[in-house]
Amino acid sequence: MVERVPPSPVQPRARLRVLLASGAAALALTAASVVPGVSLGAAPQQAQAADSGKSTLTVAVAQSVDSLSPFLAQRLMSTSISRLMYDFLTNYDPEDNHAIPGLATKWEPSADKLTWTYTIRSDSKWSDGQQATAEDAAWTFNKMMTDEAAAQANGNFVANFKKVTAPSPTQLVIELKEPQATMAALDVPIVPKHVWEKVGDFSKFNNDKTFPIVGNGPFVVTDYKVDQYVKLKANKDFWRGKPKFDELVFKTYKDQDAAVAALRKGEVSFVAGSPALTPAQANSLKGDKNIKVNEGPGRRFFALATNPGAQTKDGKKFGNGNKALLDQKVRQALFLSIDRKTIIDKVFQGHAVEGQGYIPPRFTAYQWKPTAEQSLAYDPARAAKLLDEAGYPVKGDQRVGKDGKPLDLRILCHATDPNDKAIGKYLKEWWGKLGIGLKVDCLDDVSVPWYAGEYDLAFDGWSVNPDPDFVLGIHTCAALPAKAKDSASTDNFICDKKYDELYKKQLAEYDPAKRTDLVNQMQSWLYDSGYMNVIAYPNAVEAYRTDQIKSITTMPKSAGNIYGQDGYWSWWSAVPADGEGSDGSGGSGSTGVVIGIIAVVVVLAGGGLFVAMRRRNTADDRE
Repeated sequence: MVERVPPSPVQPRARLRVLLASGAAALALTAASVVPGVSLGAAPQQAQAADSGKSTLTVAVAQSVDSLSPFLAQRLMSTSISRLMYDFLTNYDPEDNHAIPGLATKWEPSADKLTWTYTIRSDSKWSDGQQATAEDAAWTFNKMMTDEAAAQANGNFVANFKKVTAPSPTQLVIELKEPQATMAALDVPIVPKHVWEKVGDFSKFNNDKTFPIVGNGPFVVTDYKVDQYVKLKANKDFWRGKPKFDELVFKTYKDQDAAVAALRKGEVSFVAGSPALTPAQANSLKGDKNIKVNEGPGRRFFALATNPGAQTKDGKKFGNGNKALLDQKVRQALFLSIDRKTIIDKVFQGHAVEGQGYIPPRFTAYQWKPTAEQSLAYDPARAAKLLDEAGYPVKGDQRVGKDGKPLDLRILCHATDPNDKAIGKYLKEWWGKLGIGLKVDCLDDVSVPWYAGEYDLAFDGWSVNPDPDFVLGIHTCAALPAKAKDSASTDNFICDKKYDELYKKQLAEYDPAKRTDLVNQMQSWLYDSGYMNVIAYPNAVEAYRTDQIKSITTMPKSAGNIYGQDGYWSWWSAVPADGEGSDGSGGSGSTGVVIGIIAVVVVLAGGGLFVAMRRRNTADDRE
């Protein structure tokens, strides 16, 4: 799944995992060791919920839930919760993102790589006591393959599936139409068939009426109030081990300063930000007793997206995007007049890296930079020249088109994100000097005008996973909505034949070097098109109370994020600050810090090693 944050409130559900190979034949991965980055020793207790005596970890978040249905959820907040509710076939090691067992203990392809067989673990149970089986996985995938509504959030993962069966309770077989490099990175929550087969219209079912919600992840959702909170309890039967905290609560704060104040008072244990703390907030917390500020390279990008002309899959146009932005010269002129260094220094105050390619530099395998010739670095003079060439000369103090109308634009802004507002002011100033008018529309929910195509530009951002397939897929024609104004997996209605061809090739390419080259070609195309322009890669800046949380796993372990991970490691591994663990073990490690992956045997026809690289939430996201 993915996750995103800006566009539609959908996470850029992030999906990132990819099995790359340079040979062919058979691949097998087995589990059995210790998860890196998680302490086996110790730990014990936590802030006690005043009314219940149970240990509770409360997380302050700025983003609200768009849906608790894993078939619809696209916001980072929602997809992160899906990871806690349901197991995926595979997971990502918190140390280095390589693929490790999840619901599946191993997986292997046929010689032609068109049939994949997964061994489903026998020690996973649904929270209502029933056994989780291969039939649940087969039903989940088949539903996505046959019901368009069920494919909304993660349909790209099954678009190439030919047939999915469950010959036995512990065997899942997936037949492909063509080779697919993401078979160890299927970021799809597996749901219980016996519960979900009773659902009628998947497009309207948000999974938020009956509690507790049946799942097999490390936590079980017990309550939810729109724009207020999501409550979860530890799943004592989770196969990897019960979490140390008895309860996990995500509490929504529309005002980030209020969330920071709640952390200071001890009312919440952790603050994630929107999606990060501002430099001022982080600096103000660094001197506080019992508060730790965590900062590491982010897995998100902060970008501007232009409306290329909203359309449905069958080509029907809708929305009211400014037609001036259909001209590549106009789009590039806008980006040439953005001083990224000023934004990094003044807005992010150094807590970000200047943007270039679509994939954040944290994922070195796919890092791309434009050549000197194609670079759209700050150059107002060149921007003015492009606008003149595009037919928008200056008259008085404004640019006007051939129809004599001034070139005035709108940009969607997230009201809860202070960075959007601050950068909006700079854009208004810089574009104003070029003679372009700008209205900054800051809304609590930008998804309504976004899905309706009623915008010119928008602040955009996604959480990217080790494997970029998902965030690349949201710009394909297949991601467009079936009907005007319908929610869909598209980011901002991009649809191009050349881009689609490159996407199809990278998906089928197992050789790491060849696949990287194709992904770089896609990033180059996105950059040149002017439809997407990455301004910055913000650091993950968050904070927590050390008198409530003794230890918690970042991803990657050496320097990474806590909130919005490609997995559930942070909340599952969190250790209460005082006393014994909720299992009474005194933190002996018997609460399940186990299982990583010991053996990875991979052979593909002709020989060669399979390198597991991983995917999106991407997922924030989608947000």
